[in-house]
Amino acid sequence: MDGFLFEQVVFGPIRSRRLGISLGVNLLPLGQKHCTFNCLYCECGWTPAIDDGRKLPEKAMVESALEAKLRALSSKNSMIDNITFAGNGEPTLHPEFSQIIDSTINLRKRYFPEAGIAVLSNGSMAGLPEVKTALLKVDQNILKLDAGTNETFQKINQPKIQITIEDVLENFIPFKGQMVIQSLFVRGIYNGIAFDNTTEFEIDAWLGHIIKLRPKKVMIYPIARATPAENIERIGLEVLIPIAQKVEAAGIQASVYA
Repeated sequence: MDGFLFEQVVFGPIRSRRLGISLGVNLLPLGQKHCTFNCLYCECGWTPAIDDGRKLPEKAMVESALEAKLRALSSKNSMIDNITFAGNGEPTLHPEFSQIIDSTINLRKRYFPEAGIAVLSNGSMAGLPEVKTALLKVDQNILKLDAGTNETFQKINQPKIQITIEDVLENFIPFKGQMVIQSLFVRGIYNGIAFDNTTEFEIDAWLGHIIKLRPKKVMIYPIARATPAENIERIGLEVLIPIAQKVEAAGIQASVYA
């Protein structure tokens, strides 16, 4: 599977199972994945071992493309629920991420004041002061947590940088009450090694992190598209709903997106 990659800086709007009518912003190279993780399930495909030199879109290009799209949508009286930073990998890798968030807030106020701003991030860069400041400004700071233990984190998320689940959790601490956790549940075998974040042990460890972090909400979901690794199982509602119920029992809102 080569992966689904965006060839535009601004794309959509598209209807998202989590974010409603969402206008996407891709801060990564066009047509190439750029990420700190190499998740087995990523719809963008594998993270390249070697960067082929494609550049990240410049801040002025992002602002121009976003304003043009917002102006066009506004002139048609279109509706959007969110401006969402996602795209071909990890958006917070852009060196001008914080400045782009500031300009997006201003454009949102001008054209779609009722729309939210969302960022989908794996949290690996969230410990950087400028990234943390930017994420605290957006309406939906959506951070990935797919494991309870570091062993499973390494198997499923396969970080391309030196980072552990403990490092990620440390990055999340400043966002207590100001983040949404997104968690994808999956099991299978890759390169002869089994992985499963739905075991009782793994769920208990994951839930312990959730309780300590106290996010505004937890988004729980299975794979929805083709994955780069083969032999990955789509987890059913009979597993996902009880996980959500455990989160709810801890006093934290949870939703299953299947």
